[in-house]
Amino acid sequence: MVVQRVAVIGAGPSGLTSVKACLDEGLEPMCFESSHDIGGLWRYKVREDVKPGRANVYQSVVINSSKEMMAFSDFPPLPELPNNMHHTEVLKYLRLYAHKFNLLPYIYFQTTVTSVTQAADFTGTGRWIVETETVDSQRATHVFDAVLVCTGHFSVPHLPLKDFPGIESFPGRYFHSWDYCNPTGLEDKTVVVIGFGNSGSDLAVDISRVANRVYLSTRTGAWVTCRVGPKGIPADIAWITRTGALMQKLFPSWSNRMFEKKMNEMYDHQLYGLKPKHSFLAQIPVVNDNLASQIISGRVRMKPNIKEFRESNVIFTDGSIVENVDVVVFATGYKHSFPFLQLRSAYMLHLYRNVFPAALSPPTLAVVGFISGAGSINPAAELQARWATRIFKGLVSLPKQEDMMKAIEKEPGMFSGSGHNSLQVDFIPYMDSLAHEIGVHPNVLTLCLKDPILALEVFTGPCTSYQYRLTGPGRWSGSRNAILTQMDRVREPFRTRMVPGPETSSLSQQNVIISSIICIYRKYVF
Repeated sequence: MVVQRVAVIGAGPSGLTSVKACLDEGLEPMCFESSHDIGGLWRYKVREDVKPGRANVYQSVVINSSKEMMAFSDFPPLPELPNNMHHTEVLKYLRLYAHKFNLLPYIYFQTTVTSVTQAADFTGTGRWIVETETVDSQRATHVFDAVLVCTGHFSVPHLPLKDFPGIESFPGRYFHSWDYCNPTGLEDKTVVVIGFGNSGSDLAVDISRVANRVYLSTRTGAWVTCRVGPKGIPADIAWITRTGALMQKLFPSWSNRMFEKKMNEMYDHQLYGLKPKHSFLAQIPVVNDNLASQIISGRVRMKPNIKEFRESNVIFTDGSIVENVDVVVFATGYKHSFPFLQLRSAYMLHLYRNVFPAALSPPTLAVVGFISGAGSINPAAELQARWATRIFKGLVSLPKQEDMMKAIEKEPGMFSGSGHNSLQVDFIPYMDSLAHEIGVHPNVLTLCLKDPILALEVFTGPCTSYQYRLTGPGRWSGSRNAILTQMDRVREPFRTRMVPGPETSSLSQQNVIISSIICIYRKYVF
């Protein structure tokens, strides 16, 4: 079986890095994008341009991950870009990435993939029949040696109306968060937002600036963190480190206590009606910088789950009632859907490491970017694409089918087709597991002997994607410099008003973090 031509479905971040991974391995990618531009989720669309089956963001959205943590491994972001970028700036970064590596010639815009089926000789060749249709209704059939599915998981809204008795009697307007662009039209309205994830909290805050009152309904509550970390640096820069990951592995209970203590120091989650039943590390926290200020000012009020609707009145499970509700927003997540993928059974979508269908042989189809975690999807998707293309080339092998199925059942972070957290992965361990498969995992002990300054940054600094270009296939000569200068790029966008005085260096910042961890460790463990 020889793989040469690869279909890439979708030109968002996962699709772009998949095209590049194909080129890096000498494969011939052909990327199909249903819209007229790259960017996927990060290309904002006004309401009239929002089409079914496409991802969408709202006008005010700012990325939760900082620029260094969401960067691709051989393309550091511009120093002047803000640390947590607006969606327009994320799209700018993706455009620069596409132009830098000349990816655009391989993308066929306004071309929708309508069907992906196994060829008649699939067992021997692993080939796929891909049918497409252009915006002007031109249909075509292609044969590919392999397929990379990069459509994400924010395209098909989940609208569970059956779970809300009486919704049919509601005289007002209701819609899914997928349809939301901005708060225009919600001025002076009474709004109920259902769902307390990142989208639900963002929309509640956004709408509360113009609405009469916003009620945010949650079944379970959530831990809420913000983008700003210790001393004002991005929170993920401070906390997503190999040092932190090791502490979580060795002392999980202590780590939970530490994080929950930090969250409650910002504001008491029980007092604010936010506290969940689960521990901090059990689920991905909500990232929101403004929710607490909107709660303390009364612009947003937390409520439990909804029991029923009685026309314009909403009754909650605690017996409280909100009368004369005008608008209901369902921030209730998305369905896992690949409507174009014609597999013999749904069982085929049990994904090993959230990438390869375990029941599919030969392994010539992979899903990229179909994950979530306490970190950016981009670097993880890039590793998925690098791994998948090396599998296609025959340079790396998958385990036996029965071993993959056992791993799927055993590991909570591996997609098994169902469950609220089926896409959730443990960020650093997940990326390291892929890096080991590719042969690009950084060896900190070896670095300590050869390059101790770099080793210190790798182990105690932010776990950025550049670490996976230090060695092995795809090694990039600029990776060391990218790692050692990452804190310079973090500081650069703050230099809009220069204040005289000493600056904290990258290494001294690490010492502050390490000292804090040691102090807390001594206090709570001993």
